[in-house]
Amino acid sequence: MKGFDKLTTAKLSAWVQLAKTQAKRGRVTDRIPQLAKADPRWFAVHICCESGKTITFGDTACIFPLMSVIKTFSLLYLLEHFGAETVFGWVGVEPSDKPFNSLEQLVADRGYPRNPMINSGAITLADKLPGKDATQRTLLFCQWLNQLADCQLSLDEVMLTSVRLTRSTSNEAIANYLAETSHLENLETALDTYEQICCISGRVEDLALLGKLLACENGCLLAQNRRIVNALMSTCGLYEASAQFAVRVGLPMKSGIGGGLVAIVPGEGAIACYNPVLDNIGNPVGAIAFVEALAQELQLSVFG
Repeated sequence: MKGFDKLTTAKLSAWVQLAKTQAKRGRVTDRIPQLAKADPRWFAVHICCESGKTITFGDTACIFPLMSVIKTFSLLYLLEHFGAETVFGWVGVEPSDKPFNSLEQLVADRGYPRNPMINSGAITLADKLPGKDATQRTLLFCQWLNQLADCQLSLDEVMLTSVRLTRSTSNEAIANYLAETSHLENLETALDTYEQICCISGRVEDLALLGKLLACENGCLLAQNRRIVNALMSTCGLYEASAQFAVRVGLPMKSGIGGGLVAIVPGEGAIACYNPVLDNIGNPVGAIAFVEALAQELQLSVFG
């Protein structure tokens, strides 16, 4: 992988310290009580190279919920099952300059979600996952990911209970509007499925293995679907900050409020980071700072 052989523990350690310093500008989310328990000092990195080489550093035993990072993979799952034409009948591909949970954006777009990486798009796609109810949909999806990526994801029931007890009113409003505009078949199943898949959890290694699915050719996924997902990560994966980081980092990335971040180096491998400190947009500050330092040092930008 481009220059990854040159990485030393000293360099990794320096970038992690830089990232931790940057993270002091953010804070751990308090919207979901169980997420609020995370230690802001936790930091983990795992890099999966196409060659099979791995680089790992930090608090790699930490288990965290993927939250919005899962949106990337529910999109991939549905593209594989139904094809692009069907999926993009349900959601669009346009970036949004509004927050990820914006009802205003959805109303302006008359109920057609702007893209799959914001909540309106992800709730719409959760409604389309195969399975008879939310629990079966989540199980089938999780099994598919584990089989394909050889990772060990599972549903965090404690986190799910915490999410359900503090259900987002903005997500309820979004789901209601989607139902009113005939974009959902079953409002309650869609919301329940969305909440469950966001609580699929794992270690930073599991996230890197998922990323490797998108980075490297494999016999299991259509190359066209990988390209679509990577393109949408580049333009929408970090919400309204996506364009800024396309310029500064130049890699397809997806974040989640659980503190996870995955960055794709097409044809080379994937970088996964975990740090629960977020900025005011909902992106993990330290994780992005680490990937930015790494990408600039190794000149990883996909834009040449």
